[in-house]
Amino acid sequence: MKISVITAAWNSSKTIQDTLRSVLNQRYTNVEHIIKDGGSTDDTVAICEDFLRLEVRGEGLEVAGKTMKIISDRDKGIYDAMNRGIEAATGDIIGILNSDDFYTSDDVLERVAWEFEADPELEALYGDIHFVDDADLTKCVRYYSSSYFRPWLLRFGFMPAHPSFYVRKEVYQKYGLYDLQFRTSSDFEMMVRLFAKNKIKAKYIKKDFVTMRTGGESTAGMEAKRKVNNDIVGALKKHGIFTCGAFRYVRYGVKAVELVLGRL
Repeated sequence: MKISVITAAWNSSKTIQDTLRSVLNQRYTNVEHIIKDGGSTDDTVAICEDFLRLEVRGEGLEVAGKTMKIISDRDKGIYDAMNRGIEAATGDIIGILNSDDFYTSDDVLERVAWEFEADPELEALYGDIHFVDDADLTKCVRYYSSSYFRPWLLRFGFMPAHPSFYVRKEVYQKYGLYDLQFRTSSDFEMMVRLFAKNKIKAKYIKKDFVTMRTGGESTAGMEAKRKVNNDIVGALKKHGIFTCGAFRYVRYGVKAVELVLGRL
């Protein structure tokens, strides 16, 4: 079973080495890593090419049983980059690993493969992630557990941790890719479409999948939060799911608790 990991990157030279190294260090070897670069003007592509220097095989490059490929050209943003990575993927299972994130341990993809192999009817799985500060990558500032997630909680703005979400490629082929209409929360719309509308078979795994640096378009500033909230409302309305302002504020209370617990 091949797993395709999609990394959308743009001017990520300060962090992408950790991302690439964490994929190469995974114990599971049947892995295809696709880096979709949006036309970086820094050293992002050069750094990726350094990791791909060991042995060229066709259009990609194989390192310790893993294939890696860079696609570098202009795109319409992170979700368009994800879509193009998914379209280029040849794996049975697809996951997303952002260019400033890295796997928390070296057995994440091994566990993903085991779960899908154990249940041929399983369409997706998800787990936990945690956030760290740039100044200290070993210190957790927020732990995001997906254990509480149920599809009905989508109306409150809750979703599984997207960086821990792995899905069979045939699910994307059947239900579609990320909707570029939702510029900050296309991942949320995808969860609404898959869990609420199409009721895919998914499973929660009690495991910390990914270490995330704080920041990013969807987590920075009040204006970004307003855009995220608008996208959440739009995604729910698109699929006929009722929500209201009071529902969405519940999400911020849960985040506050996660921040407190993450620092303990």
